[in-house]
Amino acid sequence: MAKAAQRSGSQRARAPRTGGTQGAAAAGNSAQRARAPANGPQGDGARGKGAQGKGAQQARPRRDGATPPPAAVPAGPPAWLRWSTFALAILGLGVSAYLTYTHYTESALAGCTETSGAINCGKVTTSSQSIVFGIPVAVLGLAFYVFLAAIMSPYAWRSGRREIAVARLVSLVVGIGFVLYLLYAELFQIGSICLYCTSVHVITFLLFVLTGLAAAIWGLAPGPTVPAGPASPARR
Repeated sequence: MAKAAQRSGSQRARAPRTGGTQGAAAAGNSAQRARAPANGPQGDGARGKGAQGKGAQQARPRRDGATPPPAAVPAGPPAWLRWSTFALAILGLGVSAYLTYTHYTESALAGCTETSGAINCGKVTTSSQSIVFGIPVAVLGLAFYVFLAAIMSPYAWRSGRREIAVARLVSLVVGIGFVLYLLYAELFQIGSICLYCTSVHVITFLLFVLTGLAAAIWGLAPGPTVPAGPASPARR
């Protein structure tokens, strides 16, 4: 009985210690709950600052100072120039075809006088100067404008191939040189001019000007696109 009493006493003596440990744990939990409201807003604020930092990084330029390259823009002559040259080539082809037809059928040209005045289409088209190297000038003009209609087409302009641009420019240089020879023959050798021939001369001159302008501004082989401007160099 004495031993049992001693054990009961020791258990009662340890009981306060256990209660003290439980109380300390409860106090710790209360302290954590007390700190939780303070930590919550701070965590949210930190997350908000992180999002703002990312947005600022995206808004700020690159650290090396270089800006991204600008967007590409279409290159080459504008659409109005491409379609104008094609329309002029088709018009010249039509006039040349009509002159070839009247040459071989020996028919009079419509609307052109056949008198001995300064305007005399028949005198010009039947003169010795109307045949060069054994080929009628009308046939040479027809072949020339068949070629021009092909290389002046919108597809040929959009191709951006250098050989096509060079052939376009060289053919018109040769064509304008031949026009100058024909004008000299009409004014100083034949003494009369042909209205249809003059219309072909004017069309050839306009094509020469437009093609030379395109080559001078956009080059002989403009690509499909070019950058809008150079990118800024990187800072050192």
